[in-house]
Amino acid sequence: MFSLFRENIRIAVTSIKSQLLRTILTVFIIAIGITALVAILGAIAALENTISSDFSSMGANTFNIQRYEFTTQRRSGRERQKINPIISYRNVVDFKEAYQFPYTTTSISFRGTSFAEVKFENKKTDPEVSIYGVNEHFINNSGLEIEDGRQLNYFDISNNNNVCVIGSDLDKAILSEVNPIGKTITVRGSKFTVVGVLKSKGATFGNNQDFRVLIPIQKARSIFTSPNINYSLSILCDKKDMLEGAQDEAVALFRNIRKLNPIEKNNFGIERSDDLINRIGDITQYLYAAAWIISIITIFGSSIALMNIMLVSVSERTREIGVRKALGAKRKTIATQFFMETIIIGQLGGLMGIVLGILVAYGFSAIANFQFTTPWLAMFSAVSITFIVAIISGLFPAIKAAKLDPIEALRYE
Repeated sequence: MFSLFRENIRIAVTSIKSQLLRTILTVFIIAIGITALVAILGAIAALENTISSDFSSMGANTFNIQRYEFTTQRRSGRERQKINPIISYRNVVDFKEAYQFPYTTTSISFRGTSFAEVKFENKKTDPEVSIYGVNEHFINNSGLEIEDGRQLNYFDISNNNNVCVIGSDLDKAILSEVNPIGKTITVRGSKFTVVGVLKSKGATFGNNQDFRVLIPIQKARSIFTSPNINYSLSILCDKKDMLEGAQDEAVALFRNIRKLNPIEKNNFGIERSDDLINRIGDITQYLYAAAWIISIITIFGSSIALMNIMLVSVSERTREIGVRKALGAKRKTIATQFFMETIIIGQLGGLMGIVLGILVAYGFSAIANFQFTTPWLAMFSAVSITFIVAIISGLFPAIKAAKLDPIEALRYE
């Protein structure tokens, strides 16, 4: 039994080698569909992983009060979008002074600019550095970590010290040749002593999070004096089971600060990192569905092409089938031979498609600065799909070959 099976595999491989050009084209057709599946699913997985890791770094026990919600509701053409007032410095100070929920810390921050030029001695950066005014809790509440030195502390903020914490890429750009701790950099004509360097966070959608400088908030307010500066609040609750209560009290307090009556909707946004991750998961589900639809359509075309090629192979080898039947080959043996050919071709196409799909997904992730992860689900799905496609595509040609009359087959020219 095993020797017969091995003989069928040998005949199938010999037949594939004898029609090398046709086999290569067939494998390539199947590989296109599998490449589309693996590449799209791999790219979506990298996108989801990047965004989720960015938000999850904030911690599941953190929520933010900001000007708008993370998502914008769709509105009809006649309905005007509500414009929320900025969150002013007075708003955030009043909130911080009044908010006394247990086990919470509140950070205040604002971005002064995203286009600053930072200087160190005779070196300077391009005007692409973000400058943030922060208080002593910003680094912890934002999920940031210090790689070298220390973070800003209470005394730095209360005394308005000329100190700063810088991003890792900024350190490499102008301070790579020296120990950055204790060195003085210049921002908008003001000098700051570097006390810490942040761990790298990478870039998301072209926004490099490692080109930034964190300075005490009052110092930042003296440099950036625009009247329409928008501030953000981030509240970290050490007890996760108390997070809901902390959030409810924060919303009630901020509504009072905004002087909203009970029937008015919030004119500010509140976001939790785990809520954002869940929303991202919902969005990517639609992307996954679209990817499967596109891939299945492509693979369906590949299966038709494979079936047609196998039918042509049956027609060309009618005489060979007649000879094998005349020598005693059973229908099952003939059918198995053509099944083996189809499965081998299908798996070769699947293997090529997986390799190409991973390369495409990796290239896309590298260009977009996404965190690439090996798409194991897509690879397993590709192997399963190619096997199923091979069975479906080889079923009719194998049955047709098995049913050939040996006498008629021997007469075939």
